[in-house]
Amino acid sequence: MTDADLARAAELISGAGALLVCAGAGAGVDSGLPDFRGDEGFWRAYPPYARLGLSFAEMADPEHFAADPELAWGFYGHRLDLYRRTVPHEGFQLLRKWGSRTPGGVRVFTSNVDGQFQRAGFPGNGVAEVHGSIHHLQCARGCHDDIWPADDTRVLVDEETMRAQRPLPSCPGCGGLSRPNILMFGDLDWIGHRSQGQLDALRQWRRAQRDLVVIELGAGRAVPTVRRQAELASAASGALIRINPREPEVRHGRGISLPMGALAALTALDQLLTSTSAG
Repeated sequence: MTDADLARAAELISGAGALLVCAGAGAGVDSGLPDFRGDEGFWRAYPPYARLGLSFAEMADPEHFAADPELAWGFYGHRLDLYRRTVPHEGFQLLRKWGSRTPGGVRVFTSNVDGQFQRAGFPGNGVAEVHGSIHHLQCARGCHDDIWPADDTRVLVDEETMRAQRPLPSCPGCGGLSRPNILMFGDLDWIGHRSQGQLDALRQWRRAQRDLVVIELGAGRAVPTVRRQAELASAASGALIRINPREPEVRHGRGISLPMGALAALTALDQLLTSTSAG
């Protein structure tokens, strides 16, 4: 990467008709959130699972809600509390600022379930959460297809064993167990209409935009949903700025590769945008 790459990226943002932020797990690392990159990264974040030899994929298996609900809610209850306590880093505010100066505004497509964009002040109707949200629940038994906020849900977790204490979150319909409205691995019971509505709204917004610039943050190849969305959107109508310290390569069009962390890249770009506007 050179200073010219940053300058080109800043020029694209400055001239954008609209901004689409495509965010993977790496977007929140500078806020102190784990990105669960590989088993070693997951086990560093959660040592009890290292002792048990359980990987992230194994913990994110919806079968645990039926077979061992204390184990399941220990994992998701701890994450729910962590995401509620985490303050989004300054890069989120920079993205909001740039969007406020752009004719078409800014929208978000994310595979993250943490709600950090909403916590940073992005309106809920401007964020598409393709894998759902930990801040919403559904019935684990499937007694209905309602989705409801987890605002009043509190889960006590023993941090030595990472097991939740009863009572566990329940379904207001049948009184049985509830679960997060998150698309888990091999998940046939996820209720996706909330996320689909968000994706439909994003698609409609995109069709109305011109000179779209896509800013991709921390999206790796292991789960390529976000990278594919960013490439599709930018190939169709604009340019791609890929910010990723490990896998930054861009192979098409006007794409720019910035091998940096999210906060460092966004801060550097904002400095260029500020100096340009001041000049």
